[in-house]
Amino acid sequence: MDVVFIAPAYPAEMPEFTRGLAAAGARVFGIGDTPRHMLAPRVKEALYDYLQVPRILDEDDVLERAHAWLRGRNIDRVESQWEPTVILAARMRERFGLPGMSVDTVLGFRDKQLMKDRIAAAGLRVPYAYKCRTEAAMREAAEKIGFPLIVKPIAGAGSADTYRVDDAAMFDKVIRAVKRVEVVSVEEFVDGEEFTYDTVCVDGAPIYENVAQYLPRPLIARSIESIDPIICTVRDLTQPKLQDGLSLGRGVLGALGMGTGFTHMEWYRKADGEVVFGEIGCRPGGARLVDQMNYTSDQDLFLGWAQAVLGHRPRLAQPRKYNAAIVFKRAKGQGRITRIEGLDAFKARYHDRICAIDLLPVGTHRRDWTQTLISDGWLIVRHPDWNEAIATAEAAAKDIRIWAQ
Repeated sequence: MDVVFIAPAYPAEMPEFTRGLAAAGARVFGIGDTPRHMLAPRVKEALYDYLQVPRILDEDDVLERAHAWLRGRNIDRVESQWEPTVILAARMRERFGLPGMSVDTVLGFRDKQLMKDRIAAAGLRVPYAYKCRTEAAMREAAEKIGFPLIVKPIAGAGSADTYRVDDAAMFDKVIRAVKRVEVVSVEEFVDGEEFTYDTVCVDGAPIYENVAQYLPRPLIARSIESIDPIICTVRDLTQPKLQDGLSLGRGVLGALGMGTGFTHMEWYRKADGEVVFGEIGCRPGGARLVDQMNYTSDQDLFLGWAQAVLGHRPRLAQPRKYNAAIVFKRAKGQGRITRIEGLDAFKARYHDRICAIDLLPVGTHRRDWTQTLISDGWLIVRHPDWNEAIATAEAAAKDIRIWAQ
């Protein structure tokens, strides 16, 4: 089977999806704006051919170049696992008359207001929200919803340009901060625990499901630099507190007409037990979440996704053996990393729980923690017991210290 895969080299997880497609038997035709000579060897090995374009986010230009490049070839599928290019993939499928989700279906996963409208129409609980293009519309929405509220981009990914607003003075500041964002959603703030619902689907039916918890929830983590955020997959999906969230997630997939592929959803569980939808994408979670899911069950979801896409019906419902937690480390100070303290002691104490460590080396300039969740590096640890997994992750957050100046 011949598969076009958009953005095979970026972001960081994309080479693994490229590898998965090739390992599942596909001839992979990559399209990206990474220069060919800069492709990692593992990406080059997995690609059958590659089209370099000037700007991968210039959809009209990419469509025309791809059309000319692929003329005379019998392409079977077009896939993308990166949020900004899922609409491009859908447009390409429609242009070439290929199977897969349509532009209208994918818009339901990309446009946050359309997403909520379609899910609410199915009788599922969503935050009260309004789509706003002007300051006047934002102020009118705030008047209807009341504080606290959330402001976020309609077509955003993750928590970028997302703000909790507690009062009118803060709202004035946020309005100025999002002026460059063309369309925003002004919505109800839902107070509660925040979880993910992740799936690999075949024709809309989940053949793999995952739940992970944010500790703390992203809006808090992205506001306080001293926090080292933790995300932990949940080993036991049968526990009662998760059942309404799982049911909500399955309902959302049906309401949005999910086809075949990865999904990543966020949802809230309020103190009174009510579950509320957050948002969903028809792609995997970023920031190494697929790696966490792999460590949870000792499996290869990059390959499993590819097998699903190619129609091979993979067996992905493997036993969940561990709670797998990722810890994102933030250096103290600004400038270049000067030293890392506590890592050797942590490794000696928890060596049998550590899955992976990827910290910026000494001498490297630290990253802007406001722009990337992975910050100055990360660790993944795991344990069959939830409390032990969280305690290990919290030890990594507290005892390992990265310094910069």
